[in-house]
Amino acid sequence: QVHLVESGGGSVQAGGSMRLSCAASGDITSIIGMSWYRQAPGKERELVATLLHYGGSKQLESTRGRFSIRGESGKRTIYLQMNNLKPEHTGIYYCFAPGQFWGQGTQVTVSE
Repeated sequence: QVHLVESGGGSVQAGGSMRLSCAASGDITSIIGMSWYRQAPGKERELVATLLHYGGSKQLESTRGRFSIRGESGKRTIYLQMNNLKPEHTGIYYCFAPGQFWGQGTQVTVSE
């Protein structure tokens, strides 16, 4: 079993920045493959970014240059740095770990 706890959400004005954190505990040996998903109001959950080997990432095209994912293996934690936020980035952000483990989600609200 893997337990994921997100933090760092909240409200910010457009153009602002926010960093989300996801700390993993339990039966997890690697943070590779851990991801961030977003569920915007009235929409389906979508993949935002996945942490790959050697600092690489797979990322939603619309977030390139604005969002970045990174991880700290020793802390079993991944982060999502979000810059120049827009109202359309509003949603609940979920952390995901391989094996179909999900965090409880953290709300991000971007206002005009």
